[in-house]
Amino acid sequence: MRKQRRQAYQAIKEACQNHHGWETILLKYVGASRQAYHKGINRKQTVQEKQDTILKTEVKRVYEKHNGSIGAGKILTNLKHENKLGFKITLKKVRRIMKELCIACKARVKKVNRQKKEEQYIQDNLLNQNFSATKPNEIWLSDSTQLEYGLKEKHKVRLSGILDLHGRYLLGYIITPTETAEAEKAMFEEVFEKVGEVHPIVHTDRGPAYVSLSFNKLLAQHQVTRSMSRPGTPFDNSPMERWWNDFKLRWMNLHPTPATLEDLKKLVEEGIDYFNNYDRSDKINGLTPAEHRSKAI
Repeated sequence: MRKQRRQAYQAIKEACQNHHGWETILLKYVGASRQAYHKGINRKQTVQEKQDTILKTEVKRVYEKHNGSIGAGKILTNLKHENKLGFKITLKKVRRIMKELCIACKARVKKVNRQKKEEQYIQDNLLNQNFSATKPNEIWLSDSTQLEYGLKEKHKVRLSGILDLHGRYLLGYIITPTETAEAEKAMFEEVFEKVGEVHPIVHTDRGPAYVSLSFNKLLAQHQVTRSMSRPGTPFDNSPMERWWNDFKLRWMNLHPTPATLEDLKKLVEEGIDYFNNYDRSDKINGLTPAEHRSKAI
């Protein structure tokens, strides 16, 4: 007889002790006949079930004796040392009994969260979804997206970019096999050299590259103000996400998949040139991002 059914029969027996007539109702609810119920209730425990009953008592006793600070291994060691049970016990059996009793060691060694360990530099979301900039180089957004190339065998790369929130002008980009702090540093160094002495708010997500100490030391040298999206909240960087979305839908997806990495780099360069210098927007009075930027500067 299955364990769940035995437990159901025992529960019915306890519930019906002082309530005549409940037995029929409850048996109908669990889908069991009266004959099966009485047979199950009066059935004798097997040797295994008797051992489990004893072991539950002993496991709980040892567990409580040590204030819940030991696990299955040490409980087994204690029981073997006491040598009272009179039957063989194994680590697997002790673990099963602990699971049935819903108990576990309360003093487990805390696992190291390697991702958290690498988060050496975390900042609040200072931008707070306020996506408005009154002048160029006031707010920069940065993020990366995945691109593919290859006809038969697909290869994946990361395209990182820096977007000036004023006019949605892409200041710089870099294509690398993976997103790394060194790649992001190289991209920002190139943009700072091109743009000159500016001190924008730089907003990113909390990817490993953006929270690295070396990357943020570089930004600190340029006296920027750091802002980071909240965990699991891509909308905190939605203008950058929207730019990537448009770039893929209106450019990459409308061209054949690049056969080589060089083909991909050329296609990306042409696409960024298009969005910066030819894509006009009603939001900036029908100007291109480059015209809007030039006019403001």
